[in-house]
Amino acid sequence: MKTIIIDDEEHCREVLRMQLNRYCPQLEIVACSGSAEEGRAAIERSQPDLVFLDVEMPGADGFSVLENCSWHRFSVIFTTAHDRYAIKAIRHSALDFLLKPIGKEELVQAVNKAAELHPAAQMQADTVLRLLREQMPQFGRVALPTFDGLRMIPVKDILYCESEGSYTRIFLHESPKPVMICRPLRDVDDTLRDKGFFRTHNSFIINLSHMFKYIKGDGGDIVMADGRTVPLARNRKQEFLEKIEKL
Repeated sequence: MKTIIIDDEEHCREVLRMQLNRYCPQLEIVACSGSAEEGRAAIERSQPDLVFLDVEMPGADGFSVLENCSWHRFSVIFTTAHDRYAIKAIRHSALDFLLKPIGKEELVQAVNKAAELHPAAQMQADTVLRLLREQMPQFGRVALPTFDGLRMIPVKDILYCESEGSYTRIFLHESPKPVMICRPLRDVDDTLRDKGFFRTHNSFIINLSHMFKYIKGDGGDIVMADGRTVPLARNRKQEFLEKIEKL
């Protein structure tokens, strides 16, 4: 299978190329591109069977590659360091989505999946884009990486998130124990901030719909629906008050 790697980070391209050469020798890597435009040109020129496509790149993201290609008969494996994209839509589209750093088993499984689909059942790029557009505006679930894989969590079930160093504990409605995910709180904030959540403190993000009451103070405290009291930092107080006035 003719394969192209598109990633703006040279180190990531080289690591993935070495992994593919070692673990997936059935692939022929015909190009490694460092930008969306270079990648689109490589696809048109080489007409590959498989493309490893980084989602976030400066200037134009990975999705723009699909939008601007006239050659669509290739399978896509998305790669990214973040997890806030429409993973569910992509997986339901018989494609794959790999989180960096990419592990051997996940990589081999994704390549085998693409090989099984090629060429008769591969997903066309225009269909991928349609599914992405359908799913991305919907905030029903988020995909969060745990120690044993990805977990799809309904947004409405998340009460609050607490920092645990390089990890984050997710507290869920009617769940006896939190879910530990392999991302720092700042990354979780990027994922949830436009879904009704607010970062009250360096260590906490809360779901505003599960807030029980606010207790005034220098910064103050917020009592959540499960009875837990979460601190509100003084420098975030004004933004918080403006936010809840709009609820």
